[in-house]
Amino acid sequence: MSAKVWLVGAGPGDPELLTLKAVRALHEADVVLIDDLVNTAVLEHCPNARVIAVGKRGGCRSTPQAFIHRLMLRYVRQGKCVVRLKGGDPCIFGRGGEEAQWLQERGVAVELVNGITAGLAGATQCGISLTLRGISRGVTLVTAHTQDDSSLNWQALAQGGTTLVVYMGVAKLAEIRESLLAGGMSGEMPVAMIENASLPWQRECRSTLNAMQNEASAFELKSPAILVIGAVAACSNELLNETLIDHAQLSAG
Repeated sequence: MSAKVWLVGAGPGDPELLTLKAVRALHEADVVLIDDLVNTAVLEHCPNARVIAVGKRGGCRSTPQAFIHRLMLRYVRQGKCVVRLKGGDPCIFGRGGEEAQWLQERGVAVELVNGITAGLAGATQCGISLTLRGISRGVTLVTAHTQDDSSLNWQALAQGGTTLVVYMGVAKLAEIRESLLAGGMSGEMPVAMIENASLPWQRECRSTLNAMQNEASAFELKSPAILVIGAVAACSNELLNETLIDHAQLSAG
């Protein structure tokens, strides 16, 4: 593989959710810059690469973005294949677009490789279909963590009529609840709070908008976690689980 930077999504945590293209990029990598939330089990696909941890997690000490930029540029200019390995999908709250633009402005070849995002994987593992005929015709992904503390248009989100998936919202449950209620969302709107999406120790807490803050506290909800807010969060997971089993049996057969 010629020298370039691959911005690769490692998926939500389950190493079996890694894409084939991500596996190929890792196999051919000389250097891997790995984010904090990536499951290190996926590194079995790059046994000969130099692995450098460049952790970034909200509320914790993080590697400066400028330093990550310099590392990518340094190694690719040495003729190496660099994989920037990110949790979830690089272009969903992963700075993939920013990093790609920064590198391309300096003449570096870049390729983006999608990963399964935590909001999708976590919901599915809990038997929640983010869109469901007759209940939800769309889904909106937002992050509660903003660089400049700018506020989201919660009224528009409350009245949008789509399933709302909130990333990085554990520390802002009170603000999310109050903002959506003020925006006109019903306090009885179902909410699913999903911790460690797709991992064997994934946990979920089903609640309502009114009760979610107190129930999250009793549940001892911790990051990383996502919130699924909408009518689909109350749907029985029995039917979806049966569908997943049917697909698995068809694949095996």
